[in-house]
Amino acid sequence: MSMTTPSFFRFERDGAVVHLVMNRPERSNAMSADFWTELPRLMAELGRDPSVRCAIISGEGRNFTGGMDLSAFADIAKLFDSEPGRAAYAMREVILDLQNAFNAIERVPFPVIAAIHGACIGAGVDLITACDMRIASADAYFAVEEIHIGMAADVGTLQRLPKLIAPAVAAELAYTGRRASAEEAKGFGLVSAVHADRDAVSVAAFELARAVAEKSPLAIAGIKRNLAYARDHSVADGLDYIATWNGGMLRAGDLMAAVQAKMAKQAAAFPDLLRST
Repeated sequence: MSMTTPSFFRFERDGAVVHLVMNRPERSNAMSADFWTELPRLMAELGRDPSVRCAIISGEGRNFTGGMDLSAFADIAKLFDSEPGRAAYAMREVILDLQNAFNAIERVPFPVIAAIHGACIGAGVDLITACDMRIASADAYFAVEEIHIGMAADVGTLQRLPKLIAPAVAAELAYTGRRASAEEAKGFGLVSAVHADRDAVSVAAFELARAVAEKSPLAIAGIKRNLAYARDHSVADGLDYIATWNGGMLRAGDLMAAVQAKMAKQAAAFPDLLRST
């Protein structure tokens, strides 16, 4: 599948694994306007590629990301020169567009791994909370820094972070904007593993991605969809949904391939998902 050439991201491919590298190291990968248009477009394109089974997002240079590049959005302030009601409506539309960049991560049928090193602040936390898995280097730190510029985080952190860690911890981080270390983040469940440095995180991310890519993509898509559904619904609703999902999606082919491969102590081979376009 041909990909649109991005400017903010560097795109790499390793078999069924894709690697999106935020490539603005001189600005600590601050999220310029290009980031917000490229991420949802790339996710949509990858989601239509049946050969993609896992993705990794990382950052070039010293930091994962310093968050939103506020200088790239200076024009937003001009909205408030307009009639107040219309200005508020336009501002809401801007925020919804920014939210969509991270919602796009949840819409793809494969898992997305955040491989974090150095700073992960502001919109960086919004980004990683939309990812399916998060691993970090020992020097990584996390901060919901929007409070320091007099605003509430509005592109996903306040909605997703309390579903990943204890709500009281999420509240403390959001109210104070303090930095949490990688070990702290592992302790309260934001990341699943801490590795020595950026190189070690990259190696671990690819190992994890390749392990996922070996599994049935139909089962992986079902897990991703049902984890998201369970997060947003009651246990009873989630149980009903997975029963309906597996009632329609569970097929003997993948089951038999997995069982036979396990008996033979070999890796199973599963066909890619089908895409209508």
